[in-house]
Amino acid sequence: MLQPMAQRYQRPGWVRRLNVMADACGSAQSVVPIEVDDLLRSARQASGLDHFGDLGDGDWHARLAALVEALNATDLHVVGRLMTRQELVRGLVTRLRLADERRRVPSVADEEIVAPIVVTGPARSGTTILFELLALDPSLRSPRAADVLHPALPPAVSDDQRLARTECEQELWADVQPEFAAIHELRSDLPVECVTINSPSFAGSHWSMVIQELGEWVPDVGADFAWHRAVLQSLQHGEPPRTWVLKTPGYLIMLDDLVAAYPDVRIVLTHRDPAKTMPSTVSTTAMVQWMRTDAVDLDALSELIGAVFCDALAQVAQRRADGSFPAPAGDIRFADLLSNPVGSIRAAFDQIHQKLHPDHEAAIDAYLSDKPRGKHGVHRYTPEEWGFSSAELHDQLACYVSYFGIELGV
Repeated sequence: MLQPMAQRYQRPGWVRRLNVMADACGSAQSVVPIEVDDLLRSARQASGLDHFGDLGDGDWHARLAALVEALNATDLHVVGRLMTRQELVRGLVTRLRLADERRRVPSVADEEIVAPIVVTGPARSGTTILFELLALDPSLRSPRAADVLHPALPPAVSDDQRLARTECEQELWADVQPEFAAIHELRSDLPVECVTINSPSFAGSHWSMVIQELGEWVPDVGADFAWHRAVLQSLQHGEPPRTWVLKTPGYLIMLDDLVAAYPDVRIVLTHRDPAKTMPSTVSTTAMVQWMRTDAVDLDALSELIGAVFCDALAQVAQRRADGSFPAPAGDIRFADLLSNPVGSIRAAFDQIHQKLHPDHEAAIDAYLSDKPRGKHGVHRYTPEEWGFSSAELHDQLACYVSYFGIELGV
């Protein structure tokens, strides 16, 4: 049995006290109720809008109802319920604003998302820093957190106000558990991955990380991508044409769905020793759960993630080798990204027939000099601490390691 989260991390005093306060009121649900009608009412009041319209992603109301039921069946503590309720209300406000925008400006729905570049790879393989570096290319467009979390705001809301209202939520995660900042930096002005874009679909992987018993709620990849398209259409409407650069490690397990949604997509894959990446996937997911609940089943989580992502990486190697990979793909090994970031990006761009912008190289060098590794602490871990063995992972994924020439131990 793996060491419980409560023995790995100490909660900040304010989080612990708020959670204990629920006992005096009977339960965390009594203090922070999560009910569909109340969520809808709160979103309408917050936005001043009433009609959710049709954003092309199917029966979102039924997904929300099933999700709320599953959330209430999950043993979320008070802070976890507060974070979750806020995300649900914000998601509903976003739906109202996007629907209102399409009512006022029907041409938003005609926007085409052309040949996006998608970064994917296992956790801790360089996906985040690569995403940030690609976002520096002036010919590319990345989804900034402030724009994704609060799209289609009234014109009277300035960009500074948008950043400020986003920053409070982005910083909260590290306030709830300070070690999270070393795992993944959240900032309102940074590009944000698609799992965050898709939270208001009530269909995707953000919620499957939070809830433990799915009940009647099931992920809906088609609905998730339909919502994803609607958000990108809103963000790019009225802007000069640029190529989207997007990112989510979870795309590794839904490559065919990604291509079905965006047939001209180009994919940049990051690669690293699985003994480094697999335990980090577990630790990151466990941390997301730990910020909301005391009941984190690490043994089950490790087993599930090991099975899913080992299979995904093996499939990537096999499909690249036999020519059945569904989209043009470029490769970046983690060791190369560290030693030669510009050269590794240029090589991957050559593979997907994308030119490196003349100003991009200088921007990369400047960005990295201001953001050294470990700026927010170092996320240290061993495979064994999270349910894995280096030798077993190397043996199980020998084909993946060999095909992509991955340096072990880095």
